[in-house]
Amino acid sequence: MGTSGSAIPASEDRSPNRSQAIHILIADESRLNCQLLASALSRSPFSFDVVASATDRKEIMRKMSALSVDVALVNESLNDGSFDGFQVLGDLRSHFPNTRVIAILKSTPPGRVVDVFRAGAKGIFCRAEPMDALFKCIQAVHCGQIWINNEQLHLVVDALAQAVPLRLTDAKGRYLLARREAEVANLIAEGLNNREVAQQLGLSEHTVSNYLFRMYEKLGISSRVELVLYILRNNRTQSRT
Repeated sequence: MGTSGSAIPASEDRSPNRSQAIHILIADESRLNCQLLASALSRSPFSFDVVASATDRKEIMRKMSALSVDVALVNESLNDGSFDGFQVLGDLRSHFPNTRVIAILKSTPPGRVVDVFRAGAKGIFCRAEPMDALFKCIQAVHCGQIWINNEQLHLVVDALAQAVPLRLTDAKGRYLLARREAEVANLIAEGLNNREVAQQLGLSEHTVSNYLFRMYEKLGISSRVELVLYILRNNRTQSRT
């Protein structure tokens, strides 16, 4: 894709520090691909340290257990087979929640993009994009943000509109979000991080975090990206009525 990516603030925004190396694991279907990507990262303006590479699921989990990894770059296809990288995303989310994962895709059809984020990825990089975009993606994801470009975001919104919709109301037709929860959600959809939401609404960051987790439970979602997409979809629905 030619569209540049952009970052959506996540629940934990980290201050960028270019002097501190970002420890990276590369998972791809061949050693050569891993070496080529590692070489490209070594030429970036950011401080990237590729601490390991892996070509199959077992090797990924073994090296993740032995090393400290900040960001894992996982290709959709591994040596185990095509699309096996998607299965690894869930394992990484469960066993290494502090490692942020970026999925590397050959293309980004709507269903695949949705599945990648649901599996736990914090960013998507399409191989058709320039390498500079990957550098920015890694830096943004490491700082606690979600990386997705505008075209992918529209694909996800459209895919969700065609899928089983998120619950907007309960069995009695009442909206699931309380007034204050809706205020928090709308500010998040505008791109504000937790600290900025707290300042604007006169709340503590801890209270904002509690609102987020409560909304996740009510709406049957598990990430900030899904919440943003929920708000965008709900607002679009209301504008049509």
